[in-house]
Amino acid sequence: MISRKFLNPGFEALILCYIGYMTPKQFFDWQTSGGTDDVMRMIDALERADILWCAIGGVAVNHWAVEPMVTRDVDFVVMTEDIDLCVQTLEAAGFKAESFTWSVNFKARSQLSLQLSTEAFYQRFPSRSVAADIHGILMRVASLEDTLKGKIKAWAAPERRQSKRIKDLADIARLVEAHPKLWQLLPEELKVQIEAPAGE
Repeated sequence: MISRKFLNPGFEALILCYIGYMTPKQFFDWQTSGGTDDVMRMIDALERADILWCAIGGVAVNHWAVEPMVTRDVDFVVMTEDIDLCVQTLEAAGFKAESFTWSVNFKARSQLSLQLSTEAFYQRFPSRSVAADIHGILMRVASLEDTLKGKIKAWAAPERRQSKRIKDLADIARLVEAHPKLWQLLPEELKVQIEAPAGE
């Protein structure tokens, strides 16, 4: 047994999660300093307002990949005609909104960042979304194919920082490893960077 005095708080939480003393939801909450409550309040507000939405990005990848990874960002989209209603709804629920060129970011009490993408590219994603359990939280996520399309778009964006593009590449690889059929949907510039699944 490892003495707790030799463990830093982060490593201790990770060990507790692995040995069953901490649920995935509790680990996510620890990582985001209370993010579980913010996510659940966001979901409740959107559902009560009957806004069709879905998570994209790393959260969606976590649903479709084999091994989920904790993220402090929840990227999501709504139908274009619901963007203004979404902002009003979340502000009424206690979130502070900050608008950018292609997104609206929301903050509440935790360190979690909720980011609403306003790009037209994503406007049909909510209509094809599926129900998912992410870190013990029931939510809507983009379909498998849409999740891949979104990650390819992010990876290809020249203005994104190198560190983010490397993460996008890793997320695409995780999706292909879990769902080999996606290999055929990759552009050629990605096929030279990601190992082809057996049989492809």
